[in-house]
Amino acid sequence: MRYSLQETADRVTLNPATAASAAVIWLHGLGADGHDFVPIAEELGLPETLSVRFIFPHARPRPVTLNNGYVMRAWYDIKSLDRNGMEDEAGIRESADVVGKLIEEQVAAGIATDRIVIAGFSQGGVITLQTALRYPRRLAGAMALSTYLPLRNTLAAEGSAANRDLPILMCHGSHDPVLPITLGSDSRDLLQQLGYHVEWHSYPMAHQVCLEEINVISAWLQARLAAPAGAGPE
Repeated sequence: MRYSLQETADRVTLNPATAASAAVIWLHGLGADGHDFVPIAEELGLPETLSVRFIFPHARPRPVTLNNGYVMRAWYDIKSLDRNGMEDEAGIRESADVVGKLIEEQVAAGIATDRIVIAGFSQGGVITLQTALRYPRRLAGAMALSTYLPLRNTLAAEGSAANRDLPILMCHGSHDPVLPITLGSDSRDLLQQLGYHVEWHSYPMAHQVCLEEINVISAWLQARLAAPAGAGPE
């Protein structure tokens, strides 16, 4: 699929050659920006008939405690890599609200919520899960790469009924030195215990994305977005 690139202060957007009928909102990891995953859109090799718009937003710069308060683009502050430690709940919820507004922008542009996928890598994957599982209207799916489930003790109460059976793709590297694979697998297990459908893949890689994973992502996106708008969940 060929795209035209558009840049604004808060995002990079790839528009398909024909009017978009689906959208993928893809969130980058800590210290990166929206440009980080732009090249992957072409590598996915999606068919022209899907007419998918990709939105790659930039997280706002903020001090990150774990990095000695250094200011960098981050979706939330990281105080500790101990998942039982203190989480930046305010920052996580703030960024989830940002993504919620991006969803509403796409709806206003004529794309149904059940044709919108939320995706993210690392910190971006955290915000993906936080947003998608609580969003009040049905989405097409959530793609969480090399990441973990945040605010896990609140999900049972806050989870949206519309997205209780949302398709979730989780991928993780078995040699990840930044976010050990157990963080991902433990999150998968909890989601499954809560009744969510999770497709899980692990790869012999570090904190990154590999070609085999890109092929899985392409097939998963095509399955999620193959139905015409208005057809509802699969």
